Amino acid sequence: MVAPLSRGMTRLLCAGLLVSWTTMAFAQNTFTPRDESPEEFAAGPGREETFYTCTACHNFKLVAAQGLSRAGWEDSINLMIQRHNMPPPEPKDREILLNYLETAYPPRALGRGGWQNPFSK
Repeated sequence: MVAPLSRGMTRLLCAGLLVSWTTMAFAQNTFTPRDESPEEFAAGPGREETFYTCTACHNFKLVAAQGLSRAGWEDSINLMIQRHNMPPPEPKDREILLNYLETAYPPRALGRGGWQNPFSK
């Protein structure tokens, strides 16, 4: 005969199963750069460099949706370096990224409602 599990053991088992299930569900929805290609985004010098730099961590659609000033893009890069351990780009590469982002995804006119990046304030 099998002894019943204690309440603590049952909770521990349930917590373990929940963590396993969540991990598996997240792994199935993880972005890979193969889901997008640079050609889907605004053409211009630095597009590929910017695309591959950004897609090391997240999809490029997130970037393209921003619409920031050069200072906003600079702040965004600094935030990712400081909070998300992004390797700091070399000064020459940083200039390429900023030139592309500033030109391809400038600030949009503020409209009524809609999403605004809380990090660009």
